[in-house]
Order: sequence, then structure tokens, then C-alpha cells
Amino acid sequence: MSTATSWKPSYAQTVTPYLIIKDCAKALELYKSAFGAEEVHRICAPDGKIMHAFLKFGDSNIYFCDEMGDPKCGASPSTLGNCHATMHIFVEDVDKAFQKAVDAGCTPFLPPTDMFWGDRYSSVRDPFGQVWSLATHKLDLSVEEMQKAGNEFFKNMEACAAK
Repeated sequence: MSTATSWKPSYAQTVTPYLIIKDCAKALELYKSAFGAEEVHRICAPDGKIMHAFLKFGDSNIYFCDEMGDPKCGASPSTLGNCHATMHIFVEDVDKAFQKAVDAGCTPFLPPTDMFWGDRYSSVRDPFGQVWSLATHKLDLSVEEMQKAGNEFFKNMEACAAK
């Protein structure tokens, strides 16, 4: 043991998502298979539940733990019946990444689609209730260009809904 040399560990980001997942060990295996995550470490309670796990997704980190039963400690999407946040992953080929996630057991939510903000974008829900969006950046657009394209997108949606 030694004294820390920085206010945060060298591997850490300033903001790191920390997800509570029911059956966390199974979820970690799915995330490695579906999204290519690398497990850095895990610490288990005496009953085997995961108190803290650390996965690396490319150059980003996400922490995980099992739901511990006390709602004051947080609840998983499975317990809540809904996901409260989407994890967004940039990938080199969203079509391949989407299919890999589906093949690993995720449910398609939105198939890969070219979006008005310049990304080819998709999303899936994993078997533990967590939603993941996957995207490949295709076009560099200014905020003004995105706003204009977004206005057109929603205008077309309204026209479709009116039919």
C-alpha cells in the first residue's frame, strides 16, 4: 500500500457510469461478448455478489455492481422495470456491432439508421434491462446543420403521423 499521487487513479475518467445490474456476473460476460469489453477487475462479497467490477470499453470505463437488495443502495433496470440511462458506445462499424450484440443475446430496439446529427445509430436492450446505443460517426456537422436537419426530420415525422 502506498499514498496516492493524484486525486484520481491514473486509469480513471473524471465521470464514470456505475451501473447496478441484477445477476451482474452474467451481465459482465454478455458485455465482453456483445461489446468487446475487457474486464479489469472484480471484487465480490462473501455471498458471491459483485460489490464492484470494472470493465473497459475501448478508451472508456464503466463500473458495475450487483443489486444488493436494499433499495436505498439502488435498483437494477430489471427491478425498476425500466432503464434510467442509456450507455452510448462509438464503434468502427455499427452494423457489425449491432449484429454482434443481437447474436450475444441483446434485443434489437432500433436497427442501424443514418441519423440527422451525422451518426449511423442503433440501440439494443440487454437481457438485464440495460439499454445500449451504438453509433459510427459518419459526418462532421455544425450545430446549425444538425438543427436544420433535425427540424426537417421532425417535420417529416409529423407529416407521416398525420397520414
